[in-house]
Amino acid sequence: MSKTIQIETLDGNARFDAYVAEPAAHPKAAIIVIQEIFGVNAGIRSKCDRLAVDGYLAIAPDLFWPIAPNIQLDPDVPEQMDRALGLMGKFNQDAGIRDIEATIRAARAMLDDGGKVGVVGYCLGGRLAFMTAARTDVDASVGYYGVGIDGLLGETHAIAKPLLLHIPQEDHFVDKDAQAAMHTGLDDHPKVTLYDYPGEDHGFATEFGDRRSDAAAEQADSRTAAFFAEHLG
Repeated sequence: MSKTIQIETLDGNARFDAYVAEPAAHPKAAIIVIQEIFGVNAGIRSKCDRLAVDGYLAIAPDLFWPIAPNIQLDPDVPEQMDRALGLMGKFNQDAGIRDIEATIRAARAMLDDGGKVGVVGYCLGGRLAFMTAARTDVDASVGYYGVGIDGLLGETHAIAKPLLLHIPQEDHFVDKDAQAAMHTGLDDHPKVTLYDYPGEDHGFATEFGDRRSDAAAEQADSRTAAFFAEHLG
């Protein structure tokens, strides 16, 4: 079952929407799905629905609510891609992490049995998943094709819970030097696992659309499923 709920900000001064997909039985854990620059669109909702089928309570907060509430864009439409890139430039990432933290708290309350909470993010969400691992008490984090993580490596020391990152080697938003820096900074970290995907580009694991690469998406998603089963079980 799916629904939209409202989550209170950490300061208690506002509320924002979140899409929720609930499993048929009692959830084994909660997973927060962190949006791309396209908002909580059909692809992100589908990610939530799939996690619910797997037994998780899945929640996708509308992180763009301060600048474009409930925006839903299609990356395969050039004008909408341009709009998304413009929104990315206006988005306050530190505020976004606070909203993710508020969502983590809401998820823990919804589980009401001390269950664990993970996050999985894509594109912008992949970057935010890294930041969430470093800045919150989340139990496990997964990032797909996170952008600009090489510039966040100064926060690596704060990662205390497991983090998995999927890195397409032909990502046109993350060049080879940035990928090399990620490996140099993270390969020896006891809590971090990196997987490379030769020949794959940004967005390869989207649910549908022109960017999807089926074989790589299925491989990455199976690794993510095993990671969450291990660390949220």
